[in-house]
Amino acid sequence: MKKKIAFVTGGYSGEAVISYESAKTIEAHVDRARYDLYRIDIRRDGWFYNPAQGIEVPMDKNDFSFTLDGQKTTFEAVLCGIHGTPGEDGKLQGYFDLLGLPYTACGLASSAITFNKRYTVAVAAFSGIPVSRSLHFFKGDPVDPAQVFGPLQPPLFVKPNNGGSSIGMSKINSPEELAPALDKAFKEDDEVIVEEFISGTELTIGVYRQGKDIVTLPITEIRSKKEFFDYEAKYTTGMAEEITPAPVSPAIRELIQNQAKKLYHIFNCKGVVRIDFIYNEASGKAFMLEINTVPGQSANSIVPQQIRAAGNTLQEFYTSLIESCLA
Repeated sequence: MKKKIAFVTGGYSGEAVISYESAKTIEAHVDRARYDLYRIDIRRDGWFYNPAQGIEVPMDKNDFSFTLDGQKTTFEAVLCGIHGTPGEDGKLQGYFDLLGLPYTACGLASSAITFNKRYTVAVAAFSGIPVSRSLHFFKGDPVDPAQVFGPLQPPLFVKPNNGGSSIGMSKINSPEELAPALDKAFKEDDEVIVEEFISGTELTIGVYRQGKDIVTLPITEIRSKKEFFDYEAKYTTGMAEEITPAPVSPAIRELIQNQAKKLYHIFNCKGVVRIDFIYNEASGKAFMLEINTVPGQSANSIVPQQIRAAGNTLQEFYTSLIESCLA
């Protein structure tokens, strides 16, 4: 008998549009011979099952079920596809934990910590992983440029502390640019992180667990045609070159793989995550940038590229995620 899997998409943030793009890929490659997949749209105005175009059936949040034509449907597991809140920051994970419903993503604590960029780099640095120096500000804090330009050396990145897809991020070089960059970032979040730019090769790697083993996917090198890998470069065709597998030496490849596995273990990750690094040639170090616990799955996304480069199909990969979750 086929297992009933809820596929959650949407979300409460500006990243919802990316969630819907990822949904197209995921829905097209889940094995329908093994699973009955139900798309659940999670929005601020309600949670709905979408059985057909234009039809929305409200979800019962008491047990994450819906009733259609007098028949109640519950699920055996949840396939997570929400970028941003509440699917990437631990909120939904806590809800599913209370219901005893397994899901294909990191748990509450891991999701909450990795969604917060400042806490992520703090935990990583404590564990011996190289990270960029940074400062953390809350909305309403008075910020004097001298607090920033002094402890940190430009160029600097100013970005929302919680969130992804490079929304609200700026690269600045002078004190005069700080206030507009902070305003831009604070429009997306109540916390902002300011961090030093690390020069080098931008590399990103997918990591997941297969049984007891932590497995890395082929590394991707990112060469942005813009000044940095921002929202436009990430999601506009032709604005960035993504090379998979990355043309790096065996030593650099091993370094990235080992650090990625260590981070996956340290943060007690589950499902597939994508970890971004900058490899700095002068120091020979790979600096961790951030951990994406619900990485993009759209046609242009990196993880699907890495899965194919590893010689796997997306259907095989999603089956592995669901079965690991059910186990």
